[in-house]
Amino acid sequence: MGLPDFFVIGAPKAGTTALHAALATHPQLFLSSVKEPKFFLCGELPPPRENGPGDAHSAQEWVWRRDQYEALFAGAPPGVLRGESTPFYLSDLPAQRRLREAVPEARLIAVVRDPVDRAYSNWAHLWADGLEPEADFLSACALEEEREAAGWARFWRYLKLGRYGEQLEHLTSLFPADQVHVLRYRELVDDPRAAVDGICAFLGVEPGLIDDVPSANVSTYVPPSPASRVLQEAVRRGAGVGRFFPPKLWRVASGPLLRAMQGGRPRVRPELDPADRRTLVDWFADDIRLLERLTDRSYDDWSAHRTGGAYTVRRSAAASSSGAAPG
Repeated sequence: MGLPDFFVIGAPKAGTTALHAALATHPQLFLSSVKEPKFFLCGELPPPRENGPGDAHSAQEWVWRRDQYEALFAGAPPGVLRGESTPFYLSDLPAQRRLREAVPEARLIAVVRDPVDRAYSNWAHLWADGLEPEADFLSACALEEEREAAGWARFWRYLKLGRYGEQLEHLTSLFPADQVHVLRYRELVDDPRAAVDGICAFLGVEPGLIDDVPSANVSTYVPPSPASRVLQEAVRRGAGVGRFFPPKLWRVASGPLLRAMQGGRPRVRPELDPADRRTLVDWFADDIRLLERLTDRSYDDWSAHRTGGAYTVRRSAAASSSGAAPG
């Protein structure tokens, strides 16, 4: 059946779920029904044991057998381009090498988001899911190396996942630059039609057939409180037990806890403290400069404090400026 023609390779919390859903509506493209199969992360071996809260039941969803992976694309009509989206391929250098060996002509799409906003969104996502035990964002970042050494999964690497310069430098040593399309997250949110048309041009399919990028995987914020602490601890304990059951069963079982913890309506997470942002901007500064050299584009806005990093805030602002309702 063969392997995909293109891949959305990253980054996590940069709109890849929404982009996958939008591209799947294009008649000349076929996207896998499993959005994040992770096949090239493990090289046709069972997923490694991962020890962070909730990691074990997530590992059950990896599609690591070649025949099962290829079967994801069996329903593609003749002549269409086949693709999948695994946002960890960008940051996983062995996965990049496996992609080069298996699909050297592949087209690769990388969505890059302000690395501080991306890290904060990543932390808030796991906090709202009840899995992140650290209530302070910077303290959680400081635990990154310790957690990685203990075998926690990739999604816990809040800072390393945002080192796009290093990641793209390695990627473009393997693939020609004209096979790599780098898109800014803010472009995907602020002008989704133009962003998707740029991807269509890159893939060589007809533009103008996708009207919008739908909201997807937008998490709420859970304020720290004694009640939320109790519920989060229950979620983490349940996740430990859930490793022995199918992921779908665990999601159903954990639903009431998450609904009680997250409340009845979505909350926008607070803006990151300017001092905390400056601390992390300094950590990313050298990598941002490398990214600018590689892409010949400015990312100076990433180095300045500003508001509006959350998806819901950016989308509302974009809709207000265009006179449209937020999507």
